[in-house]
Amino acid sequence: MRRARWIIKPKPESKKPVIYHCISRVVNREFVFQSAEKEELRKFMRMYEVFSGNRILAYCFMSNHIHLLVEVVPAAPEGLTDEELLRRLRAIHSEAQVAEVAKELAEAREAVAKGLADESLVQAIHARFTYRMHDLSQFMKSFMQRYTQWHNGAHQRKGRLWEDRFKSLIVESGIAARTMAAYIDLNPVRAGMETDPASYRWSSYGEAVGGGNKGNGKKAREGLVRACMSHEGAGFESEKWREVSRIYRRAMGLALGRKSGKAEVDRERVKPGLNTEEALAAKKNGTVLPDLGMAAMLRHRVRYFTDGAVIGSREFVNAAFAGARERFGPKRKDGARALRGGASAAKGVLWSARNLRLEV
Repeated sequence: MRRARWIIKPKPESKKPVIYHCISRVVNREFVFQSAEKEELRKFMRMYEVFSGNRILAYCFMSNHIHLLVEVVPAAPEGLTDEELLRRLRAIHSEAQVAEVAKELAEAREAVAKGLADESLVQAIHARFTYRMHDLSQFMKSFMQRYTQWHNGAHQRKGRLWEDRFKSLIVESGIAARTMAAYIDLNPVRAGMETDPASYRWSSYGEAVGGGNKGNGKKAREGLVRACMSHEGAGFESEKWREVSRIYRRAMGLALGRKSGKAEVDRERVKPGLNTEEALAAKKNGTVLPDLGMAAMLRHRVRYFTDGAVIGSREFVNAAFAGARERFGPKRKDGARALRGGASAAKGVLWSARNLRLEV
């Protein structure tokens, strides 16, 4: 039997977001995602983001694999209104299908009002759809299956598209989420496809700077603001993008020009690192040394960020370990393991639940 996925249940009363880095690869690692396929991936991702109530903080679609940084948002204790349920259904179903559900709900509400049925009749209609919401596995399953249906139809193929079930890591909010988002957005740079992540259209940063298929990039900016500043109480606030964009480019080891309007890429490079202005700004808030070292680290593959199980502060990883003690043998005393090898720049800042000995 496959081992159960390591999941942390989001709690409505908790202010700490529950975040996962999810990775899925194509069967045989074949390069099947070209421009049209990546546009469809983004379309279906956004559709199921609306339907599920979860949020995409960062993403990158490569030619044979995908990365998503997903925040699993807890369901409201009072549940959804009929109007909200129908709004979410419109994201993934046709108007005719939504109209059928709306009619069914109206008839159920009328029966309750006349005393012919109780509220459980309405709740049963909601439950047919809501069990797939606010859940990581259901979100990824629905999104990946829907894309596979499109892909197989478009390419006259049959069978499964994805190599195996998706891989997921638990990521702490704050520096861990910001670093993971930067690692995701730097995928095309590490692969030698681009020299600047802003030039890659099918990633959160490329969308945030250049706009998505609708040209505004607001969703991507909201996600990156949340990834970078949720630990400071920021929500999905695109108006904070100007402030966050400087922090985020610094995390990626890039400089940002001081120009009004849409973000502009400063072609001067510190390889990787900061220009003098950025270094001084970073020094003021005490992040210059971690940013310099970690930005260099992110230009290389970091296995901890795909296989580390849990990534965050020592306290966060130990708390996750304590909450899933049954996953480990009796000799294991704590959860946090120091990052080593190529990830040593993050040692003491980030910790992993797994002690990866090779190719770290």
